[in-house]
Amino acid sequence: MKNKPTYSIGSVDHALHLAQLLQQEGPLRVTDAAELLGVSRSTAHRLLAMLVYRDFAEQVDDRSYQAGPALRSTATSKAPLALLRRLAQPHLQKLMERVGETTNLMVLAGTEVRFVSTVECNQILRVGDREGQALPAHLASGGKTLLAALDEEELTRLYREPDESVDLEKLRSELALVRKRGFAINDQLTETGVTAVGGAVRRPDDEKPVAALSIAAPTARFDRHLLPSWVATLSETAAGLGRDLNAAAG
Repeated sequence: MKNKPTYSIGSVDHALHLAQLLQQEGPLRVTDAAELLGVSRSTAHRLLAMLVYRDFAEQVDDRSYQAGPALRSTATSKAPLALLRRLAQPHLQKLMERVGETTNLMVLAGTEVRFVSTVECNQILRVGDREGQALPAHLASGGKTLLAALDEEELTRLYREPDESVDLEKLRSELALVRKRGFAINDQLTETGVTAVGGAVRRPDDEKPVAALSIAAPTARFDRHLLPSWVATLSETAAGLGRDLNAAAG
């Protein structure tokens, strides 16, 4: 499992995290960056200035910052990420407390899923924070639930570029099963020793999901007998977040 290094360098971590946010979420103001990183405005400003210097960011006319030339080769998500993160946090926290494992919020961005927020459990052996990271959507549990909501034309268009790692016919069959079950499992497909269960988040008035939630656990502790209760809790949490998103949209 990939966890945060014990002796991490805070300033480097902040700069790399900020670069990820610019790449995945779009333009940010200094105040936005400071809030997301949990640092002062002056620190956020210095970090952004260094990213500009190294072409990882650039300042635009409204004085916000966007991804620079070094970060422009990735797909972005159309989901309202700032709103999702804010509304999802209490739901992720409660879900973590109920299942005792790390919980995540993710969105679809091209053929990847981006981790928007993570709440780590407090067990010694646990899956660590994945915020800002990306995984192949066809392998990740949350990614599968989001792909399963696409129609045939959308799925074909998404994978129109040849990719030897994706067997499209096999993927279609797997996604049909995900639609039938209402959840997906990633059993060590993206990381040895990690098993995750994912479910889609939908607004009550929209069939298309806006995001996905997942429960991630060390494979050594994962018990399939817990799957029914995990799926029920995951579905309940996703429905609650969906209602909050609907209310926020007015």
